[in-house]
Amino acid sequence: MKPINVGLLGIGTVGGGTFRVLRRNREEIARRAGCDITMKMVADRDLARARSLVGEQATVTADANEVVNHPDIDIVVELIGGTTVAKDLMLKAIANGKHVVTANKALLAQHGNEIFAAAQKRDVMVAFEGAVGGGIPIIKSLREGLTANRIQWIAGIINGTSNFILSEMRDKGAGFDAALREAQRLGYAEADPTFDIEGVDAAHKLTIMAAIGFGIPTQFPAVYIEGISKLTGEDIQYAEELGYRIKLLGIAKRKPAGIELRVHPTLIPERRLIANVDGVMNAILVQGDVVGQTMYYGAGAGAEPTASAVIADLVDVARMLTSDPEHRVPHLAFQPDQLSDVPILPIGEVETAYYLRLRVLDRAGVLADITRILADLDISIDAMVQKEPHAGEDEVDIIMLTHQTVEKRVDAAIARIEALPVVRGKVTRIRLEQLNGPR
Repeated sequence: MKPINVGLLGIGTVGGGTFRVLRRNREEIARRAGCDITMKMVADRDLARARSLVGEQATVTADANEVVNHPDIDIVVELIGGTTVAKDLMLKAIANGKHVVTANKALLAQHGNEIFAAAQKRDVMVAFEGAVGGGIPIIKSLREGLTANRIQWIAGIINGTSNFILSEMRDKGAGFDAALREAQRLGYAEADPTFDIEGVDAAHKLTIMAAIGFGIPTQFPAVYIEGISKLTGEDIQYAEELGYRIKLLGIAKRKPAGIELRVHPTLIPERRLIANVDGVMNAILVQGDVVGQTMYYGAGAGAEPTASAVIADLVDVARMLTSDPEHRVPHLAFQPDQLSDVPILPIGEVETAYYLRLRVLDRAGVLADITRILADLDISIDAMVQKEPHAGEDEVDIIMLTHQTVEKRVDAAIARIEALPVVRGKVTRIRLEQLNGPR
């Protein structure tokens, strides 16, 4: 088989890692692919930096259009990020009959339906293992390894920055702001960390996993998103005392009325493996009706872990180049004409358990008033702790864990509880998941 020529768009952190690993493991990769995979062209705006990394081993250009239009390029690897220029270049490469490999989760979450339709029309492949979980092969597992299963739910720690911050807050007692500064100092968080700490990055990844797991179009706008910036050390400590850890989870669940898609801080029992995933590591649980629960763990970002996924995609594309397009693995695992239009449930219809923290006056009858409100709304209490007041204070914290209930009932209960004259400030509400089997 003739060598496969690759054009790389962007030789930043992941692009540089991809170039190095492809060069370092070239023989091993060729043995797996059945042909030589050669980096023929590299496009990057910083020409001097690109040439210092590439040397004489590939043609370097500042114009990415030269790569996507070049007749000798078989596969375009898009690693520039963003959803504007990257989208235009990807669609142009597809229109030119080139296969595409990308790690761009935002682009696929927001425009994946358009991109996959264009690729299907031109009989080319779009591979995107690096878009979710860095080097963790979660996309291939969902698309191929779990094909026999009806996926029931997916839950994952899929943002290393937020996981590092929560680990710092728990292990060192750091406040959120201090933990964020440490993440930035170590290079785990960007100067503008909004996408990470507010759950947007995790929502992009969840959108892609849910589409593959459930056979639905990508629907990023339908994801409920809540970040970690409002979490306090108090809640992390109280969760620990109750036997739970708080993690930012992306959760997708198949329910009779539709599909839940949500990203938010979540209490998880500390005995669960995923509750003990700390630092910048990622972990994803998948519950299938045949295999049961499987867990995928590893580095969720970084130059070489993500390069591992990008090159795995290159090898997959190389292997499939000569196959009949109709017999390739579909982009979203299900045949394009078999995608489901099952609705995405609004957050008010989500059913889960809850952690509630209330600051109240230390008075007789307060607890009875609160439990009466919960009972009126058919919310049952699983566990409750009332903390002792500090010296000289007449206010105490009450922490409650509820059994499973519908979120709109909890919303109504919180509104009524906050209206009580003995309640101080807002009620803190964090969702709770047991993650212990079919739901």
